[in-house]
Amino acid sequence: MTPDEHFDRIAEELAPHGAVAGAMFGKRALKAQGRAFACLKGELLAVKLGDGTSAHRAALELTGAELFDPSEKGRPFKDWVAVPATHADRWVDLAGTALDTIAS
Repeated sequence: MTPDEHFDRIAEELAPHGAVAGAMFGKRALKAQGRAFACLKGELLAVKLGDGTSAHRAALELTGAELFDPSEKGRPFKDWVAVPATHADRWVDLAGTALDTIAS
């Protein structure tokens, strides 16, 4: 599956929980309650997990994962983790956790 196909699957699975497709920085994103919680940028899925949370720490431990820097100018978002497509099998769970994070 391509990253776009994985993203479509995430959107479909999380729609019953209030996720809607949208855009963030001109990229495909998922939002709930008007707030973005996931964003697809090329081969990366960025998810808002909350700096200092166990989910945030675990995501950063995945090979190739890093803080999400949408501008690529050395100013990453501390609450967001960008996870490469090599871990696409984890994307649904990560996005679900991100959705739960903004819903609470």
